[in-house]
Amino acid sequence: MFTGDEWADGGAYIADVLKQHGVKVSFFFTGRFYRAPAFKGIIQRLRQEGHYLGAHSDAHLLYNDWTKRDSLLVSRDSFTRDLQRNYAAMAAYGIKKSEAPYFLPPFEWYNDSIARWTKDLGLKLVNYTPGTLSHADYTTPTMKNYRSSETIFASIQDYEGRAPSGLNGFILLLHIGTDPARTDKFYKYLPQLLQWLKKEDYKPIRINDLLH
Repeated sequence: MFTGDEWADGGAYIADVLKQHGVKVSFFFTGRFYRAPAFKGIIQRLRQEGHYLGAHSDAHLLYNDWTKRDSLLVSRDSFTRDLQRNYAAMAAYGIKKSEAPYFLPPFEWYNDSIARWTKDLGLKLVNYTPGTLSHADYTTPTMKNYRSSETIFASIQDYEGRAPSGLNGFILLLHIGTDPARTDKFYKYLPQLLQWLKKEDYKPIRINDLLH
């Protein structure tokens, strides 16, 4: 699955590669991503080509403290209003809440309160499977946690080789675009990644097909 908030530089490239390989996956965008005029074309294309389009919060809020996870930084009302705005932005593309029930929290960071509130709204909270560095494809060279695309790809292969179930049922998270300061774009590895997955007898699928 791919997430998007500020950037979408890999959008057309990713869509082309997925189409070439006959693969349909999932995209989770914030409300401001859905509302951005510059991203309208890629959103329409992804929807037309059958990918899952879901919610990632409206303004990419940080729900709870990084060091004290049970400390909420949002109220239930503000959480609800923000998520409702996200779905309102999706509705402009004809995406109904009933067809996009899976919600990926911003920063992929949440606690039991957020999970409960999500359920109370009739939605299903999802997150990426830990174990690889795929989610680090947003990092830039000046960050302490920077990881090169080569290192990220190697981590995926390494996990597959040592995990008892390999990547079966694994939810791999990537980004549709990243800060221009990151010139080593991991989405450029997508053809290589898909070819390798196919060779290892895996088939990428949409989140709604995985969890239905």
